[in-house]
Amino acid sequence: MPAIVLVGAQWGDEGKGKASDLLGDSVSYVVRYQGGNNAGHTVVIGDEHYALHLLPSGVLSPRVTPVIGNGVAVDPGVLIDEIDGLTERGVSCDRLLISANAHLVMPHHRALDKVTERYLGDARIGTTGRGIGPTYGDKVARVGIRVQDLLDPGILRQKLDLVLREKNQVLTKMYNRRGIDADAVADEYLGYAERLQPHVADTALVLNRALDQGEFVLLEGAQATFLDVDHGTYPFVTSSSPTAGGACAGSGIGPTRISKVIGILKAYTSRVGSGPFPTELLDEQGEWLRKAGGEYGVTTGRPRRTGWFDAVLARYATRVNGITDYFLTKLDVLSGLPKVPVCVAYDVNGTRHDEVPMTQTEFHHAVPVCEYLDGWWEDLSQARDFAALPRNAQNYVRAVENMIGAPLTGIGVGPRRDQTLQLRPLL
Repeated sequence: MPAIVLVGAQWGDEGKGKASDLLGDSVSYVVRYQGGNNAGHTVVIGDEHYALHLLPSGVLSPRVTPVIGNGVAVDPGVLIDEIDGLTERGVSCDRLLISANAHLVMPHHRALDKVTERYLGDARIGTTGRGIGPTYGDKVARVGIRVQDLLDPGILRQKLDLVLREKNQVLTKMYNRRGIDADAVADEYLGYAERLQPHVADTALVLNRALDQGEFVLLEGAQATFLDVDHGTYPFVTSSSPTAGGACAGSGIGPTRISKVIGILKAYTSRVGSGPFPTELLDEQGEWLRKAGGEYGVTTGRPRRTGWFDAVLARYATRVNGITDYFLTKLDVLSGLPKVPVCVAYDVNGTRHDEVPMTQTEFHHAVPVCEYLDGWWEDLSQARDFAALPRNAQNYVRAVENMIGAPLTGIGVGPRRDQTLQLRPLL
């Protein structure tokens, strides 16, 4: 049975947790394939809100095996706290599997993340300071420490001594910060090993065997297309590949085993951190969208930047991910607008661009070209099928669908699991 990828088609926070949670009842494995605890999903089940940072959203479905893939940057202390928090609320994490090849976020990564952002000043990227970028940097530099190293105290200490020889020089000599004690770190992380060892597995082998046996596997990323290190708004991106191609590398599942890529879009746009954002609203309308949509970071609590729906971004996401189906969330937030703007192209120094400009400079100067669709005043939260939506809301959905290059299969009209309209089967 093929695997399915769930990917954000904007800058993140589109509602991937809601979509993957809905799919979770139909699949056997839900795999987080990249990112770290610098991102999160919010899932609402009834009156219960769950904020997930490292755990895949499938952990909330009792029959699902949640998997943290090899492409994830794992902060073991954060993961254990998240497991304990869910356990206290009656959610079992006993089935959780963690790839032995996943890289660990270490104290020197967090320290370097914070000091380098401060050093950059106005040119800072806008990281969360949780050490994710430096973790991926060490992975590429081949000096990273992996989950499997927790199982061998000698190897762990050897790798720590090697990497801290350089990192402490940078911290003390360049940034005038205190060095990190290798013994203290080794003791701390070996303590984590006792808790995590039962969950450590060759997850790529487990997932491929599951596919061989006809089971469904859902792959979910953190962040989104325009934060991808290759395909996003570089350098204002994350340090990994949230796009569908990253799902293969971050899970150990080959591309021929993926049959469907589901893109998640908000009915408007938001982003966190620095970088270009053509449809951004810096006025009262932007603040209205922020409050109406609850646009504050799951992990950081930072207010998100907000703007109108951008069809140019969506078409780009369709191409680079090979998106076959879309899920549109937060349509209910737009209720009450007399006209709803949609960005259909960009104006760059007098030239119209119907696709994302090739260069960073052009994209920074992109001004949205908008069409204005008739709005609606009705509350959408009680709608349970497409026909129950007001006519103008239906027209908005169909107009968006015609612009983005792939069909819509679902619409979110509220945060709860049951506030979803299915236009066609997701599986």
